[in-house]
Amino acid sequence: MSDSIVIIPTYNEKENIERMIRTVFSLSVPFHVLIIDDGSPDGTAAIVKKLIPEFNGKLFIEERSGKLGLGTAYIHGFRWALKKDYEFIFEMDCDFSHNPIDLIRLREACLAGGDVAVGSRYVKGGKIENWPMGRVLMSYFASVYVRMILWVPFKDTTAGFKCYRKKVLQNINFDTIKFIGYAFQIEMKYIAYKLGFKIIEVPITFTDRTEGTSKMSKGIFKEAILGVLKMKLMKF
Repeated sequence: MSDSIVIIPTYNEKENIERMIRTVFSLSVPFHVLIIDDGSPDGTAAIVKKLIPEFNGKLFIEERSGKLGLGTAYIHGFRWALKKDYEFIFEMDCDFSHNPIDLIRLREACLAGGDVAVGSRYVKGGKIENWPMGRVLMSYFASVYVRMILWVPFKDTTAGFKCYRKKVLQNINFDTIKFIGYAFQIEMKYIAYKLGFKIIEVPITFTDRTEGTSKMSKGIFKEAILGVLKMKLMKF
């Protein structure tokens, strides 16, 4: 039994899903993987189910009907992982923008005393590759804006590559989470910080996808920017 589960939401990731699963299972730490598939019409779920007998007991899939939002996918996965009593619960993308080898470094940061480990693009040693400059600037200044409004000490506020200790998720009421897009990533970090949990940023190289289609849009960033103002009014 592993103490670590990697939650990967998918929608139309047939080009990446098998390679991602095999890469995670090739690591020196025995991670388990939970795929949350939102009814991918390209057959992503079928690829995962074909692999389950090969990785019996460590590869799992939860299928949902249609695109219900990134935040709800992760919350579905968090509830599942907590029921299974995993100690370290990870979230990451399927498109290799997050390097699976960094899962080990995030876990080590939590073992060393962190409650939440964040794969960060904006601390010393962090980098972004293959993004157009306009998108880099939009992402960077979005994080600066969030830090100014919420007064949080961590730099990569929108990062989606994270490791949570079980106790963090046990102390968050998922029913009160307001956002389902990239604002969800900000909200989860903000709640963990306000609850007094220790957040450690681990420098990573974020690489834009080479296979499949990006789900990023200006609307997603708009939700995050406006959502921050609502978060400022949250009660703890």
